[in-house]
Amino acid sequence: MTALNDGWFTEVFQDQGTAFSLQVKKKLHEEQTPFQKLEIYETETFGNLMVLDGCVMLTTRDNFLYHEMMTHPALFTHRDPKKVVIVGGGDCGTLKEVLKHPGIEEAWQVEIDERVTRVSEEYFPELCEANSDPRANFFFGDGIQWMRDIEPNSVDLIIIDSTDPVGPAEGLFALDFYRDAMLALREGGIIVQQSESPLLHTHSIIKGIHEDMRQAGFEHVQTLPFPQPVYPTGWWSCTMASKENPIKYFREEDANNRPFVTRYYNAGVHRGALAMPQFMVDALEDEVRPTEG
Repeated sequence: MTALNDGWFTEVFQDQGTAFSLQVKKKLHEEQTPFQKLEIYETETFGNLMVLDGCVMLTTRDNFLYHEMMTHPALFTHRDPKKVVIVGGGDCGTLKEVLKHPGIEEAWQVEIDERVTRVSEEYFPELCEANSDPRANFFFGDGIQWMRDIEPNSVDLIIIDSTDPVGPAEGLFALDFYRDAMLALREGGIIVQQSESPLLHTHSIIKGIHEDMRQAGFEHVQTLPFPQPVYPTGWWSCTMASKENPIKYFREEDANNRPFVTRYYNAGVHRGALAMPQFMVDALEDEVRPTEG
């Protein structure tokens, strides 16, 4: 549920008894796409704000936290990533971070709603700077079917940069999708899924992601928490899984000597994100124990 009163945009999480607000200057854009209601606001202190079906998606001020953590930990964990597929990610921020890595030869953004990308090009141009990179490829359509149809053993990294697991994104949090992703990945391949709030969703969503990924054949699964002020509780996560190699090890020297600028990610942040808080360890105990040996 959302409200716009006295110059404040408020997203209410009724089932959790909480809400988040941003003071806005004006609404910049509104449309009903074939898939969802898309709104852009100019805020007082967080730059532009994108809202999909009443849910906060990103702001100019803090999106780097999410985009960097959805990409760089996995890219520096993989031994030598060449081809990356992003399912979702229509704002193009994840694509931009992926293409900062000079070793990437091919990146695909598979987004169901083209209007999200076109509106982002207008209101979040800084996130779309890599859209003209010759390594960037775009497919606007169903990511679930696209993953089902892709050539087996053809991808190094799959990033599921989706909205919450309802509506069009619900099938991206499913066992069948993880099985298709497993087949698409090459040896040493990694999958990353945005996995909601550790505080609110460890039992209801994150535990199910761990179970489904393992059932799909991923041997190593790890959730990495990180701050995200505009999302429920201000604390978010991604869950990373690999076919063969333990994901608690990463190319630390390469991360330290990365040839590009980051604002949040570094090797220390990466190490710290691998340490889950105790309540998550307790909740996921059966799933995390095999990765700790």
